Amino acid sequence: MAASTSGKKGGKSTGTRGARKRDTAKANHPPAFGREEELRALRDMLLVRRFEEKAGQLYGMGHIGGFLHLYIGQEAVATGVFMARREQDDVITSYRCHAQELLAGADPKAVMAELTGRLPGVSKGKGGSMHMFHVAGHFWGGHGIVGAQVPLGTGLAFAAHYNGEDRACFAFFGEGAANQGQVYESFNMAALWKLPVIYVIENNRYAMGTEIHRASAKAEELFMRGAAFGIPGEQVDGMDVRAVKDAAERALQHVLAGNGPIILEMQTYRYRGHSMSDPAKYRSREEVQKMREGHDPIEQVKRRLLEAGWATEEDIKAVDAEVRKVVAEAADFAISAELPPEEELWRDVYAEF
Repeated sequence: MAASTSGKKGGKSTGTRGARKRDTAKANHPPAFGREEELRALRDMLLVRRFEEKAGQLYGMGHIGGFLHLYIGQEAVATGVFMARREQDDVITSYRCHAQELLAGADPKAVMAELTGRLPGVSKGKGGSMHMFHVAGHFWGGHGIVGAQVPLGTGLAFAAHYNGEDRACFAFFGEGAANQGQVYESFNMAALWKLPVIYVIENNRYAMGTEIHRASAKAEELFMRGAAFGIPGEQVDGMDVRAVKDAAERALQHVLAGNGPIILEMQTYRYRGHSMSDPAKYRSREEVQKMREGHDPIEQVKRRLLEAGWATEEDIKAVDAEVRKVVAEAADFAISAELPPEEELWRDVYAEF
């Protein structure tokens, strides 16, 4: 469909905005967290990591089939965005979606049950790892086609804009999807109609397995990908949850003020392969270990809590133990839950009128 100049009933908007580089001072010194923020970030990121670790174990044991894309290492991105996001704001992402599903408020038992293909799963066991949704939490998936969620997220923002609703959309996608044509069609439409959408590029450097500089021109400036449409962008330390939250809050203010879309390039890193079937031999163990030791998002929070005197080692271990218990119970539930009956195959295929 060709885009018109009117994105709202009776409305018309024009204007251009230039892309901007990050503020170096803010990037190096993001606003400090208070004690409660640090503790929330710790628990949320631990929940995601322990959940993903357990999912990897269940996959190895044969309880999970198909593809499984883990979020280990990238926890600060989803956590920081959800700390900034308001309850009514929409979120949509790719097939690496377990973190967003959990942070949107889905029951870990139902999420794990979806991975094992069980009836109590969030998608009744029919969506699996890549197709999870949590409507009550305004999380709209989990999408298996590379880049497909970007026009869908743009559509969510269009709906909010058209209906005059106080909502924005965070549309996550990876650096590999940043080369997809539908992404640029979305940029054009969002800029033309000044839609309240925040495009979050999770740049973990390797897409499916090719280092970004071998696959993307101007790979060091993905946040500039919207420059031709006048969409501003910012590069963010995606391993620091404080920097992510700060950038997401400012981006949210930008789009809600009627300024149109914005791009946040989160520079992050995944410790595992693209999926569980990926041996990740395209990078060295030393590189992964260096990231773990020097940039791990959870260890950063732990260190700040200890240095500020806001928590002891025992306090942190207690939070971890609580999270591990939640995840263990989710795994036990997911293994023993009821499988979908045969007739479930034909349900939710067509809309009923």
